[in-house]
Amino acid sequence: MKTKLVKCLLTGMCGLFAACAVITVNVYFPEKAVKDAYKTLDDVLLKNEGDAASKGKGQPAPGPAVPQAGPQSRLFDALPSLSFVGVAQAADYNGEDLAIELGSMPDVAKAYAEMSQRLPRLTALFDSGVVGLTMQGLVTVRDKTRSNSQTDALVNAENQSRKTVISDMAKAILKITKQEATKASLDQTMGKAAATFADTRREAARPGWWIQLQNGRWVQK
Repeated sequence: MKTKLVKCLLTGMCGLFAACAVITVNVYFPEKAVKDAYKTLDDVLLKNEGDAASKGKGQPAPGPAVPQAGPQSRLFDALPSLSFVGVAQAADYNGEDLAIELGSMPDVAKAYAEMSQRLPRLTALFDSGVVGLTMQGLVTVRDKTRSNSQTDALVNAENQSRKTVISDMAKAILKITKQEATKASLDQTMGKAAATFADTRREAARPGWWIQLQNGRWVQK
């Protein structure tokens, strides 16, 4: 009798722990705000830098850039009405809150500065069909006959920058929404942040670029 009772208690406790584990990873994910934040950062930190890089072709190369200071200052100039106090106290989470939080992270500022420098070359590779956009929002070489070691190095560096943005977006979401940054909550939030990043990149892709759909099929936009 005692043995049966102990077994029942243990089974019940295991079920309770499992239920609690499920609850702890059900994190709040503000999808619209995340997508808006990605778009804001691309508009403020990526497109402007890429345009400047294109216009600067043929001119003497500038001195070494300091990525932490430049991108952050441009982001704050573009969103002058917000402050970190406002972000921390915000009841309704929006893209501007997340854009400021994410753009203030040194790793993200550095990643965007590097992506900006690569943008003209990467755009040319997308235009020519040498590379395509994966379902994860990363870059992959599609035509290896027209690729070389420099292309491979550029793609690898670009993907590392994109992964940094996605990873830190997950951290920013949990901080802004005041949720505990456990391994489980980070893993779940990062997966959703990656999916939203991919959606944003697919929407921004130019006509003629190769993109991979969620079912794995490759199509030209």
